[in-house]
Amino acid sequence: METAIALADEKGLAGVTMSAVASKLKVAAMSLYRYVGSKDELLTMMADAAAPVPPVQGELGWREYVVVWTRAQLDHLRGRPWTLDIPRTGPPSGPSELRWLEAMLRALEATGLSVGERFNIAIALSGYAFAQAKLVHDLATPAQSASEEFASSAGYAAMLSAVLDERDYPILTSLARVDDFGSWKEWVRDPDFGFGLNLLCAGVESLIERSSGPRSAP
Repeated sequence: METAIALADEKGLAGVTMSAVASKLKVAAMSLYRYVGSKDELLTMMADAAAPVPPVQGELGWREYVVVWTRAQLDHLRGRPWTLDIPRTGPPSGPSELRWLEAMLRALEATGLSVGERFNIAIALSGYAFAQAKLVHDLATPAQSASEEFASSAGYAAMLSAVLDERDYPILTSLARVDDFGSWKEWVRDPDFGFGLNLLCAGVESLIERSSGPRSAP
């Protein structure tokens, strides 16, 4: 697995083929199928194996830990952007994914929320980190974007100004005129990334308040 991850770090996901991995290991490509059923399975295992251990909560409250936990996922994904190209086809199942999930379930335990609610919160936070990392990565690599116009916030604003009808999109038109989308390179830093994360935390707090409030008689 280390060999495949090293190839991905060096050449991106396109450089990871069964033959390339076999060549590095000096074995026949077909021999790899004794350990993995397909390349897709290999990629899934790689993404899980490449993940670091989750941060320790220590004395942090649940909200503080949510920030640390989510940012740690974001930093990992940005550090290994090839993981962003591996489709997520289901809930956490690999050893590393399950460790991260367990850490968040434990951190939210004192909130009084049910295990199911805590599970859904963890999935939402993980999805947010992935979506933000993917967005920034795609915007920073215009050759892979839908258009080179999206290479900067200014280009995006110019495109919107050219195509929007102010009568139908008055707010977006106004926003495009002043190019107030922020810098792509700073998208994941405060206040941009933190803004969305604070919204998610506010939603968790609201859920906690509803769960701990007076309940109507059955």
